Amino acid sequence: MHELALIIGLLLATVIAVSLGDRLHLPYPVLMVVIALGMAFIPGIPELHLEPELILPLFLPPLLYATAKKTSWSVFRIRWRSVILLAIGLVVATVAVVAGAAWLLIPGIGLPAAIALGAMVAPPDPVAVESVAGRVHMPRRLLTVLQSEGLFNDAAAIVIFQTAVAAAVAGHDVDGWLAVKFVTGSVVAVALGLSMAWAAKKLIGVIDSSTARSAVTLVVPFAVYILAEELHASGVIAVVVTALEIKRRSRPQDAAERITGSAFWDVTELLATGLAFGLIGLVSRTVIHDAGGRLLPMLGNAAVICAVVVLIRAVWLALLVPFNRRRNDGLPPNGPKDVLLLTWCGMRGLATLALALAMPEHIADGSPFPARDQIVLTAVAVLFTTLVIPGSTLPWLMRKLRMRESPAAEHEAELVLAQRAEEAALAALHNAPFLHDLPHQRQEVIERGIKRLSEDLVIDAAPSPADARSRHDSEIAIRTIALDAARQEIADARNEPDVDPEIADRVLRRLDLRTVILQEVGERRELLVLPHT
Repeated sequence: MHELALIIGLLLATVIAVSLGDRLHLPYPVLMVVIALGMAFIPGIPELHLEPELILPLFLPPLLYATAKKTSWSVFRIRWRSVILLAIGLVVATVAVVAGAAWLLIPGIGLPAAIALGAMVAPPDPVAVESVAGRVHMPRRLLTVLQSEGLFNDAAAIVIFQTAVAAAVAGHDVDGWLAVKFVTGSVVAVALGLSMAWAAKKLIGVIDSSTARSAVTLVVPFAVYILAEELHASGVIAVVVTALEIKRRSRPQDAAERITGSAFWDVTELLATGLAFGLIGLVSRTVIHDAGGRLLPMLGNAAVICAVVVLIRAVWLALLVPFNRRRNDGLPPNGPKDVLLLTWCGMRGLATLALALAMPEHIADGSPFPARDQIVLTAVAVLFTTLVIPGSTLPWLMRKLRMRESPAAEHEAELVLAQRAEEAALAALHNAPFLHDLPHQRQEVIERGIKRLSEDLVIDAAPSPADARSRHDSEIAIRTIALDAARQEIADARNEPDVDPEIADRVLRRLDLRTVILQEVGERRELLVLPHT
């Protein structure tokens, strides 16, 4: 009961942190870490005990799914080099450098345990990046790189971690088949994700309730993650592929489902993120308690590892600048400001915490796991260093670098898509057979109203009951044709390489809202007109 009360308290703190963050212009995940850290040292506050093997399956699937559905396959087709170089290349480089530093600094750690530490602290967290960087108007070209990197880097880190821990527990060297395991697991995960997305859309297609259809999308990430892990594939990749494919298969006419699902996932993501980052703060008390009198020297080693983690990311990104400039494709990083911001936003989060807590306490012969307390403390220190400090200073850094995304630029991108939607709507109307039977003046009025997609059609004369029914039917049909064409245009545009999926989603949401309102107005008018006929 005490743990349940603590969870409810963290959820309430999340709501408070969101409100406080809006006032202070600070990201609420950072505030949640600070709030939970303060709560952890209040006398009488119980410890929150979660089984280490449950942390990733509980939190990672919904949060990965919520982040992945905001992007599209076209983004990855454009940025596949960035995904490989950052999500895999940088993770491997970070593991190697951190493992080497830990092996030199920490007595008796052993190479497999040092590699496990490197794998813990290697992957930046997509949830942290989305929650922090997305709220300070970071340029979309940089935020998209961070999202793409964060969605896949956990996969490589988790495989390396599991292999290294197994080697440390068994007392032998790291398996040389690591790369083969990763590639095989990734292929299986992609196939599983595509299959699960197909099955989910089939199931959603036979469910009438939009609320129940949204519930299916909550169950699917957990199901595909657990199934992938059971098959020794990557649960991370399986969830991301499932989210991307379900989003791609979304039908333009599913307006009510998208509105319900968006609201549902906004609340789910907010509470799950707050709870996950609150857990990060609460864990600090246990870590400090376990360190005991060795805390200060252990913090010294952790500080060196923190510096190494930040430095290797900065060096790696700096090396990519000439590579990107030679390609001349505009993809970041392509300058010092890009390198600084992308380094500053290398925020660790849930995966680092979960892997740290998943460290076994003993190896096969019953002796303590090598340097376990130091490893866990270092992982938590890296987490705080890369999350709290950058998260609280990012707004200031963005102002100093003058790198904030101009609201006017986003508005212009929305206008371009809105114009495409209007043109598609008008083209559909011109091709509608029954429109040609309307008087010319009436046709002009309808087209003028549809072009705005937000104003009511003008009816000049008070109609008779029979005429009202006829005009009512015509107006509903006309608006339906226009909105169907507009939604189809934006849904197609979302999958184009040069269209930002998030901008497309904003325009599509406005069209969805107008569609739902139109349906409700049509039903109400039907009730008003029918009694007179």
